[in-house]
Amino acid sequence: MSTYLPTIKQLQYLVALHEHKHFGRAADATYVSQSTLSAGIRELESLLGVTLVERSRRVVRFTALGDEVVAKANKLLREAEELSDIVQAAGKPLSGQLRMSVIPTIAPFMLPRILPRLKKERPDLQLMLREEMSSDAIESLQHGRVDCVLLALPFDTGEVASAHIGDDRLFVAFPKDDPRDPPDRVPPEMIDPMIEGGRLLLLEDGHCLRDHALAACNRAELRASASMIGTSLHTLVQMVDNDLGLTMLPQMAIDAGILNGTDVVARPVESEHAKREIVLVWRKNSPREADFKLLAEELRAG
Repeated sequence: MSTYLPTIKQLQYLVALHEHKHFGRAADATYVSQSTLSAGIRELESLLGVTLVERSRRVVRFTALGDEVVAKANKLLREAEELSDIVQAAGKPLSGQLRMSVIPTIAPFMLPRILPRLKKERPDLQLMLREEMSSDAIESLQHGRVDCVLLALPFDTGEVASAHIGDDRLFVAFPKDDPRDPPDRVPPEMIDPMIEGGRLLLLEDGHCLRDHALAACNRAELRASASMIGTSLHTLVQMVDNDLGLTMLPQMAIDAGILNGTDVVARPVESEHAKREIVLVWRKNSPREADFKLLAEELRAG
């Protein structure tokens, strides 16, 4: 056995640099100074007797061996996290630090309602949040950067364990006095004419709600033909309010008041596909599975 072994901190610095490809951003992600991170990686290279990172003023490039070491470091860090999780799970339920990613079409609408109650009822829980799109969140979960993810299905999450939080209906949002606005609900046979007669406003690529909206319309081919793209649901609402077209919104956003201060009206879609499933997912066989199930119960109660 080698007398000198890499430290967890050194591996964390290396993995962060590989993820961000920038010393400053990697230092921010690991909550250390840039000089500390750089020194830690140099110490690791000296310890191993190899060059892992090629440095220049503008580019951070990993060597082929560096990429291999990062892959192994990710596995070691996940196992270290699991060791910590075993100890955490043996303590008080739903306590200590728990890192959760939440997708942008859920975070601003669900968290403000839930977090104050969690803080009051679970004072020993330190919930660390990061907002990420679904694909990035699942990657963070797989690499051990977060413990669980709150997102919407359908989405390819890979091999994970999950708990159902609830179904979130989809609505069509109309500008004021739009002639296509029905008095109550939007039957499926009305969707195609409404879309053909106006411009469909969608979120940019990367948002799973974009795919959920197209599935509700049963018009996947519209992905490339949407005339206008928004970066957030709030942006889409403003576009609709200014009579630039129609969009689809989840019920949780409407319940959270996203239409307040606008003349936009929203009607539910009468379609079995016009909903998304909100779930909490985590790595299979995690020692903290009981905690995640408790957290799912708290989220459902919210």
